[in-house]
Amino acid sequence: MIGIIDYDAGNLHSVTNAVTHLGFKPRLIKRPEEMKEVEKIIFPGVGNARKAVQSLQAEGMDKAIHEAISDGKSLFGICLGMQLLLDYSEEGDTNALGIIGGSVRKFEHNLKVPHIGWNAVVQSGNHPLFDGVPNYTYFYFVHSYFASTNESQHTIGQTSYPDVFSSAIAKNKVSGVQFHPEKSGKYGLQIIHNFCSMK
Repeated sequence: MIGIIDYDAGNLHSVTNAVTHLGFKPRLIKRPEEMKEVEKIIFPGVGNARKAVQSLQAEGMDKAIHEAISDGKSLFGICLGMQLLLDYSEEGDTNALGIIGGSVRKFEHNLKVPHIGWNAVVQSGNHPLFDGVPNYTYFYFVHSYFASTNESQHTIGQTSYPDVFSSAIAKNKVSGVQFHPEKSGKYGLQIIHNFCSMK
């Protein structure tokens, strides 16, 4: 069973539909104890970083996420969910979950923000999240802040707008993407399938 964290900041409907379409069984998770009842966890998100962290903390879900990872469960962050895996976000001067070292910063004011539309992801290495996905595949983005990891090995995909940022990250059994795979056609669905199928 694939747990999908529901903390009032996620694009839950489209993610749930994608997981179901791929033949996996999704379950929305709102309470910490429900983490123990799923095999893998998807951490979606659309919205404000500070409000999202406050919502997680109010329910004890921040601690539950750390405990699930310590228990060896795989976790996949999408958009804001990926950003919150890092240490800090400039959005609301927010301390995030600190699972992967790095920070989230706002795009420069001279750019069109948010960054909306299709853009290419240049893969770094051969991470299983990208199995069956060609390098330089275009995915659908909607975001005003971008992520940068502290250590290069934790960036598994990069995108330019126009500066390069981390559009896919991973550390051990935790991974995340800045784009929306559930809205990115067959290769986006392939990424979700790859995560749900990982051992």
